[in-house]
Amino acid sequence: MVGNDHGGESHGAGNLWGHTFLSTRVTENGQSRPLVPGTRLRLTFQDGDVHAYAGCNHLTGRANVDGDHLVVDRLASTMMACDAPLEEQDAWLTRFLSAGPTWRRHGDELILSTGETEIRLVDRRIADPDRPLRGTRWVVDSIVDNESATSVPTGTEAHLTLDDNDRVEGFTGCNGFGGKAAERGGRITFSEILSTKMACVGDAGRLESAVLAVLDGEVSAHVEGDRLALTRPDGRGLRLRAA
Repeated sequence: MVGNDHGGESHGAGNLWGHTFLSTRVTENGQSRPLVPGTRLRLTFQDGDVHAYAGCNHLTGRANVDGDHLVVDRLASTMMACDAPLEEQDAWLTRFLSAGPTWRRHGDELILSTGETEIRLVDRRIADPDRPLRGTRWVVDSIVDNESATSVPTGTEAHLTLDDNDRVEGFTGCNGFGGKAAERGGRITFSEILSTKMACVGDAGRLESAVLAVLDGEVSAHVEGDRLALTRPDGRGLRLRAA
């Protein structure tokens, strides 16, 4: 499906699908456009969709290639509340993608451009290799309930680490926990999860309930770069990042 990934410049659509790209430079009218500190643009092209992330909400729309233009339709967004600079960066990226930018790929680099704005990106597998599932301390970023995602409340943190003996240990946001975590073929079966018994109220209690609800039975596990997605069959899940 993907051809000519290395070598000269190409406009073949096969050079987009199945790839994730991370921004390396953004310019407007020939001048550098700084992104919100700590953020990086991420674009994933998969099965006729583009998935975009600029630091706040996840954007998804139908995408196709019309010559040297990228055409994005019906771009939808999750509804996480973020600080004003991040929300504006989301809106800016939405406007850019909806404007039908030109695109070209040269080796591992993707260049998207409108009349005044240019975004340079590099293939994620080069810029941000996958972290190992086991032995990495994964910190919960957001809680997923089917199509909606909610950020972890400010001032709380939950994390987990899987080891080579099919065990997991971590912190729910209120209590420490440990148990079994058997990983096979991209799926993890959590069982016998035991935690300390500190009473949890407010944001910490809600975070603990969400974490423990996911770490119960079989979930799918997908690592991409420094991100881990755990998803139950009912659509609930956790999005985590490598510490």
